[in-house]
Amino acid sequence: MLNQTVDKPSSAIYLNHMVEQQTIVLDRVFHALADPTRRAMLKSLASGERRIGELASPFSMSLAAASKHVRVLEQAGLIHRRVEGRAHLCRLNPDPLAAADEWLHFYERFWSKRLDALEEALKAEDTHQGAPYGGR
Repeated sequence: MLNQTVDKPSSAIYLNHMVEQQTIVLDRVFHALADPTRRAMLKSLASGERRIGELASPFSMSLAAASKHVRVLEQAGLIHRRVEGRAHLCRLNPDPLAAADEWLHFYERFWSKRLDALEEALKAEDTHQGAPYGGR
C-alpha cells in the first residue's frame, strides 16, 4: 500500500515538494542562526517586541546593517516585522526553531552514544590509575 502511494507520480511530486520545502526552511533557519549577531537579536526578541534601532544598539552597526540582519531573520521566518509610522517593530516567531530542534533531536542519539562511550572510557582510566602502583 505504501509503495502504491509513493509510486504514483502525483504523490511523488507532492512528497518531493514537501522534502524540498522542509530543506529550504531548515537551510534558512541554520543560516540565520550561524551569525552571533542574529542569535543575540533573537535572544533580545525573546523578551518582547523591539525596534530595529533597539536591536542594533548593543552592536557597533548602522541601522542599515541591522536591517540586513533582520531581513535574514525574517526570510527564515524567525521574526515578524510590522511598520508603525517610521518605526519597524520586530517580534520573535519561534515556530521555525521547532523544525531545527526536531532535526537536531534525530542526531542527539549519536552524540549520546559517543558521550556515554567517552564517560565509560574515562571511568575505566580512573579505575586503572587508582590501581596499586598507579596502574602504569
